[in-house]
Amino acid sequence: MATDTQPGQGGQRPLTQPATRGSVDVATIFGILGASILIGTAIVLGGSPSSFIDYPSVLIVIGGTFGVVTACFSLRDMAGAFRTVGRTVFRTNLDAGEAALQLLQLAQIARYRGVLAIQSYMPAVEDREMLRAGLAMVVDGTPGEDVERIMRREVQAIAQRQTRSVSIMKKAAEISPAMGLIGTLVGLIQMLANLDDPNTIGPSMAVALLTTFYGALLSNVVFTPLASKMERNATEEMLLNQLYVMAASSIGRQENPRRLEMLFNTVLPPSQRVDYFG
Repeated sequence: MATDTQPGQGGQRPLTQPATRGSVDVATIFGILGASILIGTAIVLGGSPSSFIDYPSVLIVIGGTFGVVTACFSLRDMAGAFRTVGRTVFRTNLDAGEAALQLLQLAQIARYRGVLAIQSYMPAVEDREMLRAGLAMVVDGTPGEDVERIMRREVQAIAQRQTRSVSIMKKAAEISPAMGLIGTLVGLIQMLANLDDPNTIGPSMAVALLTTFYGALLSNVVFTPLASKMERNATEEMLLNQLYVMAASSIGRQENPRRLEMLFNTVLPPSQRVDYFG
């Protein structure tokens, strides 16, 4: 048992900080860049990298995909999806088990020293908005039932925003090959309409084939991996938010921290379950 939370002990010791994983998602960057580099290397080894560059094809695939996806959602949704992508690549992941231990420390501090004692520990959780808001309500005297209800509504709103961002990435992965097919048809039509001019056959065929290539590349190398990683991160964040809701509402109800530990272990994966009280 952590001795710094026992009643009557002088001084204030810092909370145990949850273990974190780097602020840059190396797996996402390495995977997407690695696949792109390998494809680019194969193109260069083929001896004609310039033949894979065609600006009309880029306009058709990227511009068309962005336009169609925007039409399916809204500009606000698109902006939210871009922010989510940024957080996917540049983020700090907390270890849920370590976070649970810190929450149990806070619960024990409130148990022995009173709820108001948590206020001096608020700077340690300043970077976790959900937890900070919940503890602030507890310190202000909000009943535990009200804290839980408010926080669960916020968790649902966060989940809806995350689901919408994932849906945008999945829609982009679905639309980009279709835009590549449209570009292929455009190139074939241009070629067939100008068969009497041999100079137009090559550029038209480039548009026809490269749009399909760009569409497949964006769908399978960029959009689909990002959608999968965003889903994974959303699941991790949902678990952390669930722990925050449990902790704040339990502290607000002035429950025994041992009960909170049991509740944590019902939602934590087996490898991350905690044994704070031994």
